[in-house]
Amino acid sequence: MVQISSSESDVLRDARRVVVKVGSSLVTNDGRGLDEAAIGEWCRQMAHLMRTGREVIMVSSGAIAEGMKRLGWSSRPKAVHELQAAAAVGQMGLAQMYETKLKANGLGSAQVLLTHADLADRERYLNARSTLLTLLKLGVVPVINENDTVVNDEIKFGDNDTLGALVANLVEADALVILTDQKGLFTADPRKDIQAQLVTQARAGDPALEAMAGGAGSSIGRGGMLTKILAARRAAGSGASTVIAWGREPDALIRLTQGEAIGTLLVAPTQKNQARKQWMADHLQLRGAVVVDAGAEQKVRMEGKSLLPIGMVLVEGDFSRGDVIAVRDGAGAEFARGLANYSSSEARLLCRKPSAEIERLLGYAAEPEMLHRDNLVLTR
Repeated sequence: MVQISSSESDVLRDARRVVVKVGSSLVTNDGRGLDEAAIGEWCRQMAHLMRTGREVIMVSSGAIAEGMKRLGWSSRPKAVHELQAAAAVGQMGLAQMYETKLKANGLGSAQVLLTHADLADRERYLNARSTLLTLLKLGVVPVINENDTVVNDEIKFGDNDTLGALVANLVEADALVILTDQKGLFTADPRKDIQAQLVTQARAGDPALEAMAGGAGSSIGRGGMLTKILAARRAAGSGASTVIAWGREPDALIRLTQGEAIGTLLVAPTQKNQARKQWMADHLQLRGAVVVDAGAEQKVRMEGKSLLPIGMVLVEGDFSRGDVIAVRDGAGAEFARGLANYSSSEARLLCRKPSAEIERLLGYAAEPEMLHRDNLVLTR
């Protein structure tokens, strides 16, 4: 496996935006009901992180398991509608518990239920992103779970590992912490091989990690470690590194952000900003472009500024909010590209207009910029 440098191993200490994912077995004390003490501990630690200037999002499993307990079911049902019913019942208790424990630590909370379809649809993706970023700005902790009351074949163990990675990508988190009932990734199944060693550091996406997790057909893979390795690879796509750690490790979240090595650290091969900008630069086909005046070109190219509507002179193509579009100079040559905050039809109305008039012209104002500098990359 690739060696990790000392600077890369400090990724959690430097992380400012962290997604924390906890699994059902931890949240519900192996199915016996919501573990009030454990949830209280995680909330206390998240409050500490926020007091040190970090932003935290919680992705929590446990709705179906809690619903089963409330309904008096001793075994997990197989019928989809029964699983959905259990999730609906369990969500009540799950949200109430997090609200109570976060409030006890001086924090507000918000429940956000997502499906993979929400993150696959670009408009819903951007709406979810805007909501989560607004909640973080307000100092509120979003508690996210998959909306199991409406999904069907997506209901399966380990699915929230993927959801955690998707949320990390959605909000451009610096790190994903997956709290589980295992100490981390081992070189073999420690329940079967006494020689198994904990993997303390590795590169996310290394193919060797999937073999260590047991592969898709093994007992340990089926138990969830493989989904965590795959989630780390997915999160690395936007530059987020992942830690897989034991959820009952005392002060795990606090110690991780203080630079202590706990569990398995899977480092993203590319830094967050580089990963996003490389993704934009690598687009082979663009849906459209905006042509800008010399003043706007100067500010974007030489001063690192965002592109404001007032600097646009022409809109080309047919694109939607969130699409990657080109930025062209007066001669038609592309010099940058980025994520559009407005559709092509909206952008045409905004050309040469100051940002203060966006709401009057469109009836709403998503952002004051057409392209924000954080979502913009120079191509020449």
